[in-house]
Amino acid sequence: MTAARGGGTTKVGVVIADTLDKTVTVKVVTPTRHALYGRIVRRTARFMAHDEQNRCHTGDTVEIRECRPLSKRKRWRVVRVVRAGTQAPEVVLPGEEGALS
Repeated sequence: MTAARGGGTTKVGVVIADTLDKTVTVKVVTPTRHALYGRIVRRTARFMAHDEQNRCHTGDTVEIRECRPLSKRKRWRVVRVVRAGTQAPEVVLPGEEGALS
């Protein structure tokens, strides 16, 4: 029975948030042609995806696949990390612990 599962749509996008446990937010950009003017317009969609091992980080390019509903907003799973992104260095604000005086 499990061999029949796993079909479904796959998309490639960039991880924009990884703050939740076992969940990442993926931004998928789809270029489409404008109906009236014919110009290529970038449509952006955000998907919540399940990341079982917490291996994805902000900036990574990942492939996600549609699956059964896992929660209220999660209907996608991370299949693989296509390319690891570069994380921006953390900014320490004045007044926080570890800030330079």
